[in-house]
Amino acid sequence: MPADLDLSLGPLAEAVESRVAGWDSDGLARRIWAKDPTVWAETKVPELADRLGWLSLPEEMAGQVVDLESFATSIREEGFTHVVLLGMGGSSLAPEVFQATFGNASGYPELLVLDSTHPGSVQRVDDRIDLEHTLFLVASKSGTTLETLSFFRYFWNRLMVGGHPQGERFVALTDPGSALEDLATERGFRRVFTTPPEVGGRYSALTYFGLVPAALIGADIGGLLSGAAAAANACRRAGLDNSGLTLGAVWGEAALAGRNKLTVVTSPGLAAFPNWLEQLIAESTGKDGTGIVPVAGEDLAEPDGYGDDRLFVYYHADGDSPPQLDRLAAAGHPVVRITLDGVQDVGGAMFDAEMATAAAGAVLGIHPFNQPDVQVAKELARKAMAGELEGGAPIVAVAPGDATRVGRWLASAPEDSYIGLAAFVPMTAEAVESLQALRHHLRHLSNFATTVGFGPRFLHSTGQLHKGGPAAAIFLQLVDEPVFDLAVPETDFTFGRLVVGQAEGDYRALEERHQSVLRVQLGSDPVGGLGTLIDTVSSLA
Repeated sequence: MPADLDLSLGPLAEAVESRVAGWDSDGLARRIWAKDPTVWAETKVPELADRLGWLSLPEEMAGQVVDLESFATSIREEGFTHVVLLGMGGSSLAPEVFQATFGNASGYPELLVLDSTHPGSVQRVDDRIDLEHTLFLVASKSGTTLETLSFFRYFWNRLMVGGHPQGERFVALTDPGSALEDLATERGFRRVFTTPPEVGGRYSALTYFGLVPAALIGADIGGLLSGAAAAANACRRAGLDNSGLTLGAVWGEAALAGRNKLTVVTSPGLAAFPNWLEQLIAESTGKDGTGIVPVAGEDLAEPDGYGDDRLFVYYHADGDSPPQLDRLAAAGHPVVRITLDGVQDVGGAMFDAEMATAAAGAVLGIHPFNQPDVQVAKELARKAMAGELEGGAPIVAVAPGDATRVGRWLASAPEDSYIGLAAFVPMTAEAVESLQALRHHLRHLSNFATTVGFGPRFLHSTGQLHKGGPAAAIFLQLVDEPVFDLAVPETDFTFGRLVVGQAEGDYRALEERHQSVLRVQLGSDPVGGLGTLIDTVSSLA
């Protein structure tokens, strides 16, 4: 069913109502569904009209449910215990949400997502699986994603060395005619699923990129698409009954009013959803010096813990609404409550969010389907790995009690900044907990919004926002010293060299845009290093 919106917008209400009324007069819903590029640009530009294939996905993919369920049944009956998705950004985030939200049904394999080139992350996945009973999904629209192909080569080699069959353990998710499709044919992959190129990566949750992994864990993909279809129908309506356009008007008008830190809160069953939403919003709107900054994972504070740059969006499917939301609304902060009919409606929430993001792009006057600044860090990473960059990005080791560097970095933040934590360390539960503690200390000190991204996965999502979005931001890059390394077969590099190059490339890209970046070496024990850094930040209070 379509999402139920409850808007407490305060002074924003008039602007939102005016925007929605103007869109009705202009026929915006009809124009978007007609794939009219003049919604966003007066002249024809690449990746605009040819990136609206996501609009028809709920209807088109419904015809593939029987085939997908049959494929999933065959994998289950062959006794596979794990499915490992090898991908980055739009190829990996939706599957991660589906596994966390639905879990794997009884008898179906568990899904693991590998989207980190840190050798510790690769080894952790390798340690969790039984190679003989694991299916690998190689996911890349272009078919040339360096990280994805590196993961593929590693596990292909592991199967070969172990004396296991190879080709039949791999499935490709890609665009038609891509290099990955050619590779799959050459090496005899079990199957290739191709997705229309008219769907960009971050809008691909309801394509094979999301539905194949969801089917393999036994999720109700028919129900997922049914909820998305209901949302799509609602997104054709007029006025405030159009949930997608209404959300887009709220998000866009809030950003124009200076409330560009869209803070996402969820009930427990939807806890993974903000990570997918974060990429959609950040990569779509963070360009041309403007954009919406999605804040995912921050614990709610009381009203006096925030500046006047926040918009709060609460996705609810189970559990009680946090009491802070009422106090935030009473204090004048705009709050949007979105009620779903259970977690199975996540497909509808995804479609609504896609429509809202596209509409917010029209409010901000930007192109919501390209990512012009993502390639910069990739190219600098390549140069770093090739030794083509002079000097080196300065890395500091923060000693216990040495708060000078951190204080100077924090003081460099312009008004209404956000703080971006970029952690090139394995995404363990302990690291997540430590980074959460660190971000909340920093918020308490500054009242700034905080974001947390694990490298290199965030380079394919919020990385666009960091380089192309609002200039009011400061960044804390956290790197470690891996205690071991892993070779990437069929290449002349290792995962350790790759992740170091990616961290270096990201630092240089931010530096080129005159952003304030503090780069901290956490040592061979990243969680211990984070503990020291937390103590140091605490001392600033």
